[in-house]
Amino acid sequence: MGNKYVLFLVIFTVWMVFFDTNSWFIHDELDDEIEKLEGNRAYFKEQIQQDRSQINKLKDSQELERFAREEYHMKKEGEEIFIIEYEDSLKLKEHE
Repeated sequence: MGNKYVLFLVIFTVWMVFFDTNSWFIHDELDDEIEKLEGNRAYFKEQIQQDRSQINKLKDSQELERFAREEYHMKKEGEEIFIIEYEDSLKLKEHE
């Protein structure tokens, strides 16, 4: 009689750990996924904060002009722009 209970307990434990939809392995995988997503969440919150700061800066016309000049090499009419590239940056471009 006692062996039936032990056998049932062993089968039940094996079932719950390995085969059930709420098994220990699935919970472990889901916990890892949650940690990964929470890390992503923190990263994206920081990125959103930086973007908001950048948007607020770009509301100023001088800052917008500076950004356009630096990022998109825009210029005023009749103005010349010289882009200076250093040797180490040229070597990096060749390897890509």
